[in-house]
Amino acid sequence: MADGSISNARHEAEVAVIGAGLSGVAAVIALRRAGFGDIVVLEKSGRLGGTWRDNTYPGCGCDVPSVLYEYSFAPHSWSRGFADRSEILDYLDTTAATHGVNEAIRYDTEVLSSRWEPEAHRWNLQTTTGTYTTRAVIVATGPWHRPRHPDIPGLDTFPGTVFHSARWNHEVDLAGQRVAVVGTGASTVQFLPEIQPKAAHVAVFQSTPQWVLPKPDYPLPPGLHHFFEHHPAARRALRGLHHWTQEAIGVPLRHPHLLRPLETLARFHLRTSVRDRVLRRALTPEYRFGGRRLITSSTYYPALTRANVRLHPTRVAAVKGSDVIGADGTLTRADIIILATGYHIGDIPLAAHLHGTEGTLAQTWADNRRAYLGTSVSGYPNLFLLIGPNLLSGTTAVPTVLEAQLRYVTTALNHLRTSGAFALDVKPEAEAAHQQALHKALRNTVYNATGTSYYFGLPDINTFCWPWSTARLIKRLNSFDPDVYTWTLPLPTQAGADRDTLPTHASDRPQ
Repeated sequence: MADGSISNARHEAEVAVIGAGLSGVAAVIALRRAGFGDIVVLEKSGRLGGTWRDNTYPGCGCDVPSVLYEYSFAPHSWSRGFADRSEILDYLDTTAATHGVNEAIRYDTEVLSSRWEPEAHRWNLQTTTGTYTTRAVIVATGPWHRPRHPDIPGLDTFPGTVFHSARWNHEVDLAGQRVAVVGTGASTVQFLPEIQPKAAHVAVFQSTPQWVLPKPDYPLPPGLHHFFEHHPAARRALRGLHHWTQEAIGVPLRHPHLLRPLETLARFHLRTSVRDRVLRRALTPEYRFGGRRLITSSTYYPALTRANVRLHPTRVAAVKGSDVIGADGTLTRADIIILATGYHIGDIPLAAHLHGTEGTLAQTWADNRRAYLGTSVSGYPNLFLLIGPNLLSGTTAVPTVLEAQLRYVTTALNHLRTSGAFALDVKPEAEAAHQQALHKALRNTVYNATGTSYYFGLPDINTFCWPWSTARLIKRLNSFDPDVYTWTLPLPTQAGADRDTLPTHASDRPQ
């Protein structure tokens, strides 16, 4: 509600989807195609879009090829090889409208608490617009949701303007201003070339250099989509080319002894883009390629060489008055500070308010963010996570994983519906076995090489990466196994009794 008060209204639905971003829109379409029509989407904002709605910084765009960043059932006429934020947002709007997704969305509805009711075999969701009772819940809030704000002494007393790149302040005019940028991750790589021509001076504080590959971005011919409409095999071939190129890059990430060609390419890109040896040395990583998120850009390095940009290869230690102080003792006067310090990756904001059978998800994940196939968490019946822990890699396009995961979820829900069971809950031993195999495989990949990247949602635990191929992930998600779940079934009773009011028992699988 607009004034932040809580409504007493009560609603019921078979499935509730939390979040109306890329995942939430796809979930509604997949559920309807699987025969589920009683769906509600709870979105705390006033419009759909998720991360593409929230991130409005200059230059914001996709870092995988456009033809891979679309739903397979909704091909789009992209204007560039790598789509920008506004085009992706338009695509989501159009797709949602075409498939009637908006009818299911309840905007300005923030979920305050979600609790499993074991007697009723339902989820009870308290929101700002009332109570929603549902049989199943799909959490579609995404991993890039909550910005990470660094603890910098003195930052709160800075006399100028401070904002996070994920919440860009468009009321601030950067023209002629001295700007300090904290962080050199994917966001900085995109917005620095955009703000550099406007600012009087830009100081970029880099705690860790990035491996950067050239970005083969290019405008696509306006008539290409028309051609693809008449030659769908050609579009499939183009998608296949991009997909297998991404997969080819993923092979050495899983087998680090094959990384040398990629590292050579990245070093060549740096050497040809940055002539200054001192700057080039500061931009050269000391860890293996792929140990952190892969970055592609053909404009970032040139922006760093401009006369009004200075790279400080150090973290920010403190802010004193208008001075930003580096850990190496350097002082830089600034009018504006932009925090490009990333997100709490995989940290679901609702986790502390998501109550399962034995506590909250935040408590369950206190020592490890675990989930069976990144989807089901033991102790949370009839609940599914989209793009949950350990489902992505440095090369896999999110829509590819998302669609495979939704096939898994809809198959599970159909088993629930046809079996007559009240609930399904992944067995803790199945979850544990999956986690053990996953983390054992991760040890041999480059994803675990640094131990400090955003892949590590918890100390020493990689909670982000899938250690095998995308093909293996899709195969696993396409093979729903009822035996890894415990099924809550009704006890035998007289004909005509109300099944939902009877005591229940658990079974290894539906009968």
